[in-house]
Amino acid sequence: MSKNMESVQAAACRYKTKDFWYDLPEELIAQTPLQKRDSSRLLAMNRKTGELEHKHFYDIIDYLNPGDTLVMNDSRVLPARLMGHRPVTGGAIEVLLLRDLGNQEWECLAKPGRKMQVGQEVVFGDGQLKGTVTAVQEDGNRVVKFDYEGIFLEVLESLGKMPLPPYIKEELQDQERYQTVYSREVGSAAAPTAGLHFTKELLQKIQDKGINLAYVTLHVGLGTFRPVKAENISEHHMHSELCMISQETADVLNRTRQQGGRIVCVGTTSCRTLESLVNDDGTFEPRSRWTDIFIFPGYQFKAMDALITNFHLPESTLVMLVSAFAGRDHVLHAYEEAVKERYRFFSFGDAMYLG
Repeated sequence: MSKNMESVQAAACRYKTKDFWYDLPEELIAQTPLQKRDSSRLLAMNRKTGELEHKHFYDIIDYLNPGDTLVMNDSRVLPARLMGHRPVTGGAIEVLLLRDLGNQEWECLAKPGRKMQVGQEVVFGDGQLKGTVTAVQEDGNRVVKFDYEGIFLEVLESLGKMPLPPYIKEELQDQERYQTVYSREVGSAAAPTAGLHFTKELLQKIQDKGINLAYVTLHVGLGTFRPVKAENISEHHMHSELCMISQETADVLNRTRQQGGRIVCVGTTSCRTLESLVNDDGTFEPRSRWTDIFIFPGYQFKAMDALITNFHLPESTLVMLVSAFAGRDHVLHAYEEAVKERYRFFSFGDAMYLG
């Protein structure tokens, strides 16, 4: 067994889910995005000392050095929330697309689920889109086969809504605000939210400073919001997500390593992608795979040198990942400081830099 696996297993035995709890007043959960993406606040932390600095996100450029590579997840969120009705009774049905199974079939969440049995038909809009339940899975998810004219993504753009996280109660006025400015590969059920702070102008300034921009793709599943219900973190089973690295990105990352630059991940999804696909010797090659990597304290990072991230839910796998990178005590202290200073939390909230 490798030393990394030994330390991870030891940590899994040592830590319980409650060890990653922090107290968050509900009013600090951001309900809407700020008018300017990069004007959000930035809590910068030295992960070795725990020292904190209060900045704004546009100051992120000061923490990046020429020769570094900024790695971003270019996945784009599907407007995957569909409001429909049953054709006979008119009863309302909500369907949330989770995964494309091919042949016009999708794995979906549906409510009310008891009304969505095999053979049940659903009509969306004025009939531009119809669906029929073809299977009920063990976990309660439905398989729905859709019938439509034209291109499915165009139908979705006209009928679907953004699948905002359950803690956001406000209606989103501009759907593009739940997309990063560099999103291009459609397939996520939730946004890689650390990237929401970037503007095209800020990215250009970062490039002009001599920092490389590189893109990976991880299609974010709704499992990212699934709470950890197990008392011991070792008993939590992670959801699987599809991730990939292109030849172009692999070349940039390998060159960064060879020339002594740092790899700075934007968000936990970029981090999980690199840590899932990096070779044992720290090099990269073009690859894709389904990953269920679960990163918590004790994990030895092979790919990432610094992280830009948002503030995450108490007891979540994402708080555990950040704690693995910067130390649980440092992270929980930083979160306490953020609460005290009235930072905005979660998807539309403020950001952290850990370097």
